[in-house]
Amino acid sequence: MPILALPDVTLHYEIDGKGPPLMLIAGTASDSASWAPLVEPLAQRFTVIRPDNRSTGRTRPLDAPLSLPHWAGDALALARHLDLGPVAVAGHSLGGMIAIAMAAEAPDSVSRLALLASAPMVMARNAALFDLMLRLREEGQPPDLWLRAFLPWLFHPRFFEAPGQLDAAIAQSLAYPHAQRPEQMRAQVAALGQAAAAPLAAGLRCPTLALLAADDLLIPPGPARAALAEIPDLRVETIPDSGHSLHWDAPQAVLAALIPFLTGEAP
Repeated sequence: MPILALPDVTLHYEIDGKGPPLMLIAGTASDSASWAPLVEPLAQRFTVIRPDNRSTGRTRPLDAPLSLPHWAGDALALARHLDLGPVAVAGHSLGGMIAIAMAAEAPDSVSRLALLASAPMVMARNAALFDLMLRLREEGQPPDLWLRAFLPWLFHPRFFEAPGQLDAAIAQSLAYPHAQRPEQMRAQVAALGQAAAAPLAAGLRCPTLALLAADDLLIPPGPARAALAEIPDLRVETIPDSGHSLHWDAPQAVLAALIPFLTGEAP
């Protein structure tokens, strides 16, 4: 099990493939496993590194201090530990803000930046939603209830049309042995609120691609474009027929936009 021992946390990570380095950073309540639909095709071209962010997965301790500088510092420390040189970084949702913080803090360490369903923005509706999901988890409700309430915010409506798919996804989530605990989710959501309010993007120097989901309820494309506008070298694409978890809803469309950008083939 690959780990990196840092002063206040032991960071678990996964490595797949061979080629130029690419770090994938997961979003809220997710860990390295959340990139599953993209790992195999990306690993055919890149060395894919996937850390478990603090408070998630197999990184320990679960109650380590949380903040955007902590998350970004862990990822930069991992890049140095693996001697990656300038590394391309892709982040989903909260992972995108972590990636932006990495590039702002250490510009020479990040070669290209890809943001998936991510923008430095605060929405009161999202805060209310996360609070409700946490209350459902903390108040002893049936363990599947919060997932049944939350998944419609994450996936395109098409996901729910396939018979049995929702129940299968919930069963898989409940069976996952490294699922984030409610107390860690609450701490992560609190840190996310502080991160979203921080000025993150102004000092970026690397080429940046933002992939927005056309039907994203959490990071709607209109407000997201406005929040991303200050990034100097930015290209924005909208992935049709996808919700917030766009790399699950439309993995082929995401790959079709992401790979040419990461390899420098895109204009």
